[in-house]
Amino acid sequence: MRALQLGTYIANLTYSDLPEPVIHATKRCILDYLSAVIPGGVEAPALALQRALDDDLGHGKSTLIPSNIQATPRSAALINGVASHTLEVDDIYRDGIYHPGPPVVSAALAAAELMGSSGKELIAGVVAGYEVSNRIAAAVQPAHYDYWHTTGTVGAFGAAVAAAKMMNLTAAQTKNAIGNAATMAAALQQAFRSDAMSKPLHAGRAAETGVLCAQMAAAGVTGADEMLEGPRGFGNAMSRDVDWETAFANLGDDYTITRMTQKNHCCCGHTFAAIDSVLALREQAKLNLDTVQKIYIGSYGKAAEVCGNRDPQTAFEAKFSLAYVVAVAALKGSVRLAAFSDEWLQNEDVRKLMERIEITVDEKAETAFPSFRSATVEIELAGGKQINHHSPTRRGDPDSPLSDSEIEHKFKELTAPLMDANAQDAVISKIWALEQQGSWVL
Repeated sequence: MRALQLGTYIANLTYSDLPEPVIHATKRCILDYLSAVIPGGVEAPALALQRALDDDLGHGKSTLIPSNIQATPRSAALINGVASHTLEVDDIYRDGIYHPGPPVVSAALAAAELMGSSGKELIAGVVAGYEVSNRIAAAVQPAHYDYWHTTGTVGAFGAAVAAAKMMNLTAAQTKNAIGNAATMAAALQQAFRSDAMSKPLHAGRAAETGVLCAQMAAAGVTGADEMLEGPRGFGNAMSRDVDWETAFANLGDDYTITRMTQKNHCCCGHTFAAIDSVLALREQAKLNLDTVQKIYIGSYGKAAEVCGNRDPQTAFEAKFSLAYVVAVAALKGSVRLAAFSDEWLQNEDVRKLMERIEITVDEKAETAFPSFRSATVEIELAGGKQINHHSPTRRGDPDSPLSDSEIEHKFKELTAPLMDANAQDAVISKIWALEQQGSWVL
């Protein structure tokens, strides 16, 4: 039984088992998570959930970020999970087409506060959640992504594993948590195609599911066997021909958390390679409405499908519009949070430039997906000159990672409206020295 195999690994995992590069990579993931959850915590989805779950707030051992409002563990995991996926700045496991940070770290933090866990225990819990869910995500792709939002489905496993580790569950109890997470995991990709709060809700619901399944397992609630690999299990129901043996063959030896993508732009990751190419071309030539006659984008199919909106009217829609973010990149020189302000959404030059953008599926990029997210951009300038740039991967991907200082800079930029410089520096220092904390407190 795969769930028992995973439960045994998780129950036996300790901080002392982890190599230093894994510990450091985990700290990077937690700091990057805070870059997303702190500004996301004051956005409409998280605030609406606070009103909806008012009975669960003001008591409990877990807290909402950044308000520090006390909450029950499940509600904290739910609301923080939603907050951390709202602004589209959360991390990615490229091979799994998956954002592990929101479900895994949200569940781990909620459970860590419940249990009074140390920094070392938190690191081990986050590693456990990433290692299990990243492998499940990669195993069920690409078929799973045809209809399902991996962060909401597979995220339930990562959250359950992280919470189980923080709660010191046995192998059998963790197996039960995984089994019940499997039958509670759902998130439809149709949510990508609407300006609603459903997409970030997927991440929060996965985090909440994980905490709930761990709490139930601790209380003796059992989970069915073979919920991953069984004939009516998760793999067969939501994917095709899943190779579970290969998925977990190197668990504990090879750590996927060292190969995470930290986002360099504040939008859907499927647009990143094209944005990177436009920014590179911007260094070669002055790009504005007068100088750019045409922009040709060749990328993989999912980039065109998921981000094909040609007339975004809201910030959410714009984050999933390849034409919009490329136009803003050409004119503004960056695609961070300011790129989705009303000023830029209503900018006439952006709208006119979008009409000059042509998007096609590039055969080489399609073949390389999902192992690599690539794009080629060709710009036809006034006078007939053509310039082009190929991005074989995305800035921030494991083969072109952001440095520690760049992750710190991202944290400071995104949290600046809510934290002063001293508070930012204190958080950064706390994360880099996380193993020295006797208990987790932000």
